[in-house]
Amino acid sequence: MSADEIAQRVAAVMQARESRLLGGGIVVEVVRAGYAKLSLKIVEDMLNGHGTAHGGVIFTLADVAFSYACNGRNEATVAQAASITFLTPARAGEIITAEAVEQAREGRSGVYAVTVRGAETQVVAVFQGQSRSIGGKVVDE
Repeated sequence: MSADEIAQRVAAVMQARESRLLGGGIVVEVVRAGYAKLSLKIVEDMLNGHGTAHGGVIFTLADVAFSYACNGRNEATVAQAASITFLTPARAGEIITAEAVEQAREGRSGVYAVTVRGAETQVVAVFQGQSRSIGGKVVDE
């Protein structure tokens, strides 16, 4: 099995385990070791009191992309820290995309940048995650 096939299998297993997360609306576009691109259509149930996508929804999509990127080598990995900066709102009916890219990986730790973009490629949010491998595999190879 190629490295990309392993990363795709890991993402599929993790997504099945998280099937109810965000109403099951997360779409896996691309997954490779150290990289993931996911999308989500914002629906009415995901809006905050201002009528825009709730920050928790945006954070969750970014966090899932981060998770798939850092687990893509089939090494069980969790978030050690994460932060997000919200820049522009996303609205109902809009499809947002989170692209996670590994910035650095050394030993058991990694740093990932996730950019969440809206329908017109405007940056909705920027997320930074730090990972920590915990030993073991996500799936049997």
